[in-house]
Amino acid sequence: MPTEPKHVAVLMGGWSAEREVSLNTGAGCARALEGEGFRVTALDVQPDVAQRLQELRPDVAFNALHGRYGEDGTIQGLLELLQIPYTHSGVLASALAMHKEKAKNVLAAAGVPVPDGLIVSRHRAATEHVLPPPYVAKPVNEGSSVGVIIVREDRTHPPQELGRDDWAYGDEILVERFIAGRELTCAVMGDRALGVIDIRPATGLFYDYDAKYAEGGSVHVLPADLKPNIYQRVQELALTAHQALGCRGVSRTDFRYDDTPGGTGELVVLEVNTQPGMTATSLVPEIAAHAGFGFGELVRWMVEDASLNR
Repeated sequence: MPTEPKHVAVLMGGWSAEREVSLNTGAGCARALEGEGFRVTALDVQPDVAQRLQELRPDVAFNALHGRYGEDGTIQGLLELLQIPYTHSGVLASALAMHKEKAKNVLAAAGVPVPDGLIVSRHRAATEHVLPPPYVAKPVNEGSSVGVIIVREDRTHPPQELGRDDWAYGDEILVERFIAGRELTCAVMGDRALGVIDIRPATGLFYDYDAKYAEGGSVHVLPADLKPNIYQRVQELALTAHQALGCRGVSRTDFRYDDTPGGTGELVVLEVNTQPGMTATSLVPEIAAHAGFGFGELVRWMVEDASLNR
C-alpha cells in the first residue's frame, strides 16, 4: 500500500510587525511543499494556535512566521509542548538571535566581530546623541529592519521619532556605530555555509524594509565580488555565528564590510536571522539556488530536517 504523504502545517501570518511578509513567505512555501507531494495546511497563526494545532495534528510544523512570537522562541516552545516536530531553530537559539544585544554578547565570546554599541532608553536617544554621528538606532528585538534609523554625520539633532507616543517597538534601543561600505549576507544550511551575496539597495544607505521586499528594491550580486580570502572569511563567520547561537536548519547572517577608500577594512556581523524570508525577492532561496537547491528542494530539505529538542 502506498504511504500517506506527510502532513505539514505551514505557520504564517501572526500579529507581529512582519505579518504581511510572513503571509507572503508562507504562501510560497505552502505551494512549493504541495508541489513536492506533501499534504499541506496553511495556518494563519492567531492566539488560538495551540487549539488549532491540536485539532490538525500535523506531522511537521513549517515555521514561516517572522518577528515576535514566531521568531523569538515563543512558537518553538509551544511546538515542543505539543510534541510537533518543527523547522528552523529551537527555543533558545531563536530567543537569543532575536535579542540583538544578547546575541552580540554570545557572538563576541565566540570570536565573531560585532559593531560597538550600547542599549539605552528610546527617550534618552530621542533627546541626545548617545554616540557621535553617524550611528544606527534600532529596536532590540525586531526583524526585517523594522524601526531602524540611521543618524547621518550631518544630522545635528538626535532621532526625535524615538520619543513619539506611537513608537511601537519597545522602550529599549540598541545604538551602534555606523559602518560604511558593503552589506553582505551568507546563508547556512545545516552545517554548511552557502554563497555570499553583496546587497546593493536601489536607494538609501542600507538594506531597509522596502529594499528587502519591494520589487526592484535592491540588486543582489551573487557570488559577491570579493577577494577570495574575504569571501571565505564571510562564510566562516556565518557558520561560526550559526553554531555559537545554537541555530538549526537554515539561517542567514548579515554583515557590513568597510572596503571604502581609506576605510577601516573591518568585517562585522550585524545579526543572525533564524527565520529568513522565503519570498520571491528573498535572499536565502537565491543563495540556495546558486548552490544547486531549487525552491522545492530547499523546503523539502527543511521539512526532512524538522525535529523536536532543537
